[in-house]
Parts: sequence; structure tokens; C-alpha cells
Amino acid sequence: MDVSIIIVNYNTKDLTKQTIQAVIETTNKAKYEIILVDNASRDGTVEAVQEEYPNIKVIVNTENLGFSKANNIGMRQSIGKYVLLLNSDTKVLCNCIDKCFAYMEQHKDICTLGPKINLENGDFDHACKRGFPTPASSFYYMLKFDKFFPGNKKYGRYKMNYLSVDEVNEVDSLTGAFMMVRKEVIDKIGDLDEEFFMYGEDLDWCYRIKEAGYKVMYYPEAKMIHYKGQSSKKKRTKTIYEFHRAMYLFYNKHYYKKYNLFITLFVYVGIGIKLPLSYIANIFKIKN
Repeated sequence: MDVSIIIVNYNTKDLTKQTIQAVIETTNKAKYEIILVDNASRDGTVEAVQEEYPNIKVIVNTENLGFSKANNIGMRQSIGKYVLLLNSDTKVLCNCIDKCFAYMEQHKDICTLGPKINLENGDFDHACKRGFPTPASSFYYMLKFDKFFPGNKKYGRYKMNYLSVDEVNEVDSLTGAFMMVRKEVIDKIGDLDEEFFMYGEDLDWCYRIKEAGYKVMYYPEAKMIHYKGQSSKKKRTKTIYEFHRAMYLFYNKHYYKKYNLFITLFVYVGIGIKLPLSYIANIFKIKN
């Protein structure tokens, strides 16, 4: 088996079926298996997939375990040389998986690879090519320095927007919407950190991968569409909370010991202020 494709589903039946169908229609060279891990959906996804795609392995959780834990469950039952984390709200295009597999086979120094991702409206999804959220890069991003000084590496590190979206480049991190990772490296560095419920686990994994000395590569020759946020389109309180909790977890895990108390307090206060502001903004968004 070349690639084990892990898809975590939570109440996105139609999108999940579209994701699966796109894989089947566009993947012709790599030998693959699809493992669907369902997080206690109530929209009939499991029954629909089992009926229409009987060869797919379906794992049914009795509760919503989150993105990290569900992916880990799928990975532990995978048999592929590579593991591909693929969101249920995506659509791979033009032999995307075949191209990524072939590139990884040709470049043994690369641990994980991700394609160029566009959103449904055609905009580029910057999450597929980004830097780690250091206090400095986050500060510059918050103040829009990356827009005031386009192409500047120091100020554009958060999104790595000084790198062309159409060129192959080594980056800090990819998005968990599509990450092809060597199974042998996963065995060395470990699974996704289950402390992260639905955000931040991809950043954490890429950080650990690079710390172990492996490369993380952005590969725009392969392309995909991300129908972003469909599994959490109505911003629930838990969704907003988990997004900000992931910031806190990532900082504490990777940066806390590297920065002084003043920087740490600044980060904590920033997260603490942003959380209620996000709640308020979401209330107005719902009303409108």
C-alpha cells in the first residue's frame, strides 16, 4: 500500500462523499486505502458511505473525539508507506495525490508535503504555506506589517507571503486539511498531540517534524480546493474557544521556555483579549 488516506468526518455527509469521489476519480497511480473516521455524526454519513463505497474502512466513534484523536485512531489502523490527512471538506484536483506521492518518492529528504490550496471563491488558502506563530511574527502580522512591507521576510514570516504561491518551497508548516507524511517518520516522532482538539495540531506536528531534522515542503504542482469551515460553519462557542486554546497550548509547549516573562505575559494577555472579542464579533456576524 502506497498511501493511507485518513478522513475525519463530523456531520459533513455530502462534502465527505464529494471528497471520497474526487480521490477515486483523480488517483490512478498510487495504491491507496481510504479510512473514514466518523466523530459521532448525526447526518447519516456512515450509512451513506458504507452503502456507496463498501470498500472503504469506516471507524465509528461514539462521541466527538476531535480532529487529532480521530486521525490517530485512523493512522493506527493504516498500512500505507505514507499517511495522508485529508479534510472532509476538500476536493483534490488533477491527480493531486499521485503527484504528491511521486514527488515524495523522488525526494527522500522530505518528510511531509502539501499542495497548493484554494478556497471555494478562488482565493489562496494561506494556511497551506505558513510560518510558525512566534511572538514576533504574530505581532507583525497583527499590525499588518506584512501588507505595509510586502515581500519582506522579517515582517511576512507568519504567512510566508514572501514566497511565491506558484513555486516549490520548504516552509515551516502545512495545513491539516492535506498533509502527506512518511509513516516511518510518524513512528519516530509520534502521532498528533491529542491535547489539540481541532486547531493547532498541524502546526505542532510540523514543528516536531522540523525539530527532528526533516523537511516540510509546499508543492504547488498539486492542487486542491478547501471548502473551509463547513464542519464548523456556525461558529459555536466551543469552536472559538478551541481555536484560542490551541494558541495557548502551542505557545506553552514550544515557546514558553524560550522567552522571558514579559513576552509570555504579553502573549497570554493578547490571547485573553482576542477570545472575548471573537465571541462578540461572532454574535454580530450571526445577527447579520
